[in-house]
Amino acid sequence: MAKLRLLFDNFTLALLAVMAVATVFPCEGRGAVFFDWLTTLAIALLFFMHGAKLSREAILAGAGHWRLHLLVFACTFVLFPLLGLALKPLLMPMVGDELYLGMLYLCALPATVQSAIAFTSLARGNVPAAICSAAASSLIGIFLTPVLVLLLMGVEGEAGSTLDSIGKIVMQLLVPFIAGQVARRWIGAWVTRNKGWLKSVDQGSILLVIYVAFSGAVVEGLWQIVPLGHLMGLVAACCLLLGIVLWLTQFLAKRLGFNLEDRITIIFAGSKKSLATGVPMAQVLFATNVVGMIILPLMIFHQIQLMVCTVLAQRYARRPELPVEAPAAL
Repeated sequence: MAKLRLLFDNFTLALLAVMAVATVFPCEGRGAVFFDWLTTLAIALLFFMHGAKLSREAILAGAGHWRLHLLVFACTFVLFPLLGLALKPLLMPMVGDELYLGMLYLCALPATVQSAIAFTSLARGNVPAAICSAAASSLIGIFLTPVLVLLLMGVEGEAGSTLDSIGKIVMQLLVPFIAGQVARRWIGAWVTRNKGWLKSVDQGSILLVIYVAFSGAVVEGLWQIVPLGHLMGLVAACCLLLGIVLWLTQFLAKRLGFNLEDRITIIFAGSKKSLATGVPMAQVLFATNVVGMIILPLMIFHQIQLMVCTVLAQRYARRPELPVEAPAAL
């Protein structure tokens, strides 16, 4: 029971509950307009709090490890998209055309921040490097993800151009993030003291966005369009993609000569995809009636990656402590 509770935490249960509520009581008409405005404010708040919580000192502490960061970025923004394209002949029959587009969107997203750092810390990896890589990935993804979406999916956003999509994302995500970084000087200590209940605010914002996205999808007939076989295939596809990426990140990190602590960081930072960034970004890049279909693979992949990485991090954490070796003479 304890292990089951670890895998299905409160946020996962809340996510499933929100999907159920959106299925039975979707927001429509004037209610949908109200929730759209509320969602925009919630997204701005979410990224403001991200900016306020990230310590610039901790980020700078890991910034010098450029080889590690380069490999993590390559896994996030090159390896994932290439796998998404290479696996098309296998994935398309498993999940169908619409959900395969969601798989491609998943492959274009930046890495997570919180969970990559948390798993690296639990597994006793290089935490400062994880902080730097994850934070930089989120910022770079604001500009790079719309370009990758255009290249992979041929989608240019509602406004008709990649530049307009990037502009919307900058205003809705990057500007609040920068405002949070600036405000950290005055509210950083307060944020640190209250991080327990502020985490609930973050999760509440994500759940609100998911509710609105799934409401639109349900109104458009999501559960009539997606057969049960494709949903089962989607779970298998997410497991397959994550398994390949975990193996490749471990293989590449070892072949390139990284030590164990750095390999742990590369595995956990290079194999993650961000629900917190991906869901709000989908609201900007895609029409409302397809957002639910697009983010469904991301939601399933997110939960699978949490389950698998929990087990991996605990396995790494059980390794014996080794004495710190003196640096080799140059």
